[in-house]
Amino acid sequence: MNDIKETIGQIRKILFKYNENARLNLFDAFPFIKAFFTNRRNLVYIRTFGDITFALLILIGIFGPQEADKNIMLFISWGVWWTSIVLSWFFVGKLWCGFCPFPGIGRIFQAIGLTLNLEVPAFFRKYCAYISVILFAAIIYIEAVTDMKTWPAGTAYLLLSILLGATLSGLIFKGQAWCRHLCPMGKIIGSASTLSILEFRPDHAICKSCRTFSCKKGRDGIPGCPVYLGAYNVRNNLNCLVCGRCVILCESGSPRINLRNPFVELIINKGRHLTCAYIIPFLMGSQIARFIQHQQWYKDIRALFYDSNWLTFSVLLLMGFVFFMILIRLGSKLFGIREDEVFGKFSPMVPVLVPLAFTGELVYRLEYFLVNIGDFLPTLGRQFGMELSHMYFSISEGLVDFICLILLFIGALSCSYVLRLFYTGDFEDVLKQRNFIIVQVIIFLVFIVYAVLFY
Repeated sequence: MNDIKETIGQIRKILFKYNENARLNLFDAFPFIKAFFTNRRNLVYIRTFGDITFALLILIGIFGPQEADKNIMLFISWGVWWTSIVLSWFFVGKLWCGFCPFPGIGRIFQAIGLTLNLEVPAFFRKYCAYISVILFAAIIYIEAVTDMKTWPAGTAYLLLSILLGATLSGLIFKGQAWCRHLCPMGKIIGSASTLSILEFRPDHAICKSCRTFSCKKGRDGIPGCPVYLGAYNVRNNLNCLVCGRCVILCESGSPRINLRNPFVELIINKGRHLTCAYIIPFLMGSQIARFIQHQQWYKDIRALFYDSNWLTFSVLLLMGFVFFMILIRLGSKLFGIREDEVFGKFSPMVPVLVPLAFTGELVYRLEYFLVNIGDFLPTLGRQFGMELSHMYFSISEGLVDFICLILLFIGALSCSYVLRLFYTGDFEDVLKQRNFIIVQVIIFLVFIVYAVLFY
């Protein structure tokens, strides 16, 4: 009993009191978590379930009814699947990528030797961040301008296009090159996972004495890291898939899952990773554009652009992206320093805005889920000829708005907290008090814009 109380107290202290070095090894505290990763059948079961569900969604989307109120794949895809992924960012980091169905066919081809097994070109490694951001932008753009949430076949074709990219990558390159370098979902999840309360890390003290590097190369017929990273190379949440393969490959017990304060990685990285530097302004700009798109007065703006939805949204998206790029540049300039001889270039305004950026995405997805969940069973009935309309229910608009606004407020408070940690920590002698207040005002104004446009 005392051990349980001590563990709970340690968890509470880690989560609610910032300490850059405080960690709780969950493999030691809860051995069943390590046992889950050690038993590879668990991963096979989950992947198989995901692959079957994924295949059914595509089939239902293409061959099922094309009326939005008669096809459940829309709510499962955009409501359940998307919302679950976004929620997972905050709690389990990039664990979704370890179960993702997209690379499944490519893995099968590789297992039977149907692959060129080529090394990833230097071009891909150098420009993958740009390519993946462009692909992610394409997904957001297509979703918005085609009203894909009401188009089952379109949603299925979008899923197929991502599956095709992952499969072709598996046919050409070794390992899961798609997941490591090009996957638009992987990049956004990796960026969001910097805010996660969990991290998958090795014990670097143990790794220093390693001479086999089994976690990366594999051993005894077990292939190594699918994204050719290896546990000993994992220092952030951006690239590791948390597939757990290195847990059974490492003979020294180095890999583990740690509980940490959710702001630790933001403070340590300070916005020096290229992926976050582009995804954050695009994501926030797209959220502003999408919030406006759902306003009644959007049609008045649309009239100015020849009543073209794609042209109107394109302009709003571009304006939003440019606005947040300028805001990030301005905010980072206020910090007084953006480059260090050892640390290199960084953009401290990026981690400051990260909490609101990903909370904004959660709110956008959660609203759709809450508004449409009550019609799921009636839709199921209409699709398969059953009378289930009596099972319809609705969540009041006021409650949905309240939940979403509270989440946005928490996101804004988290932004201010990150800024405060910078001000009292790494930038204590650099960030002037006046500039600190200006950045706080910027955070508040961005929150107001979000709240007004969402409501």
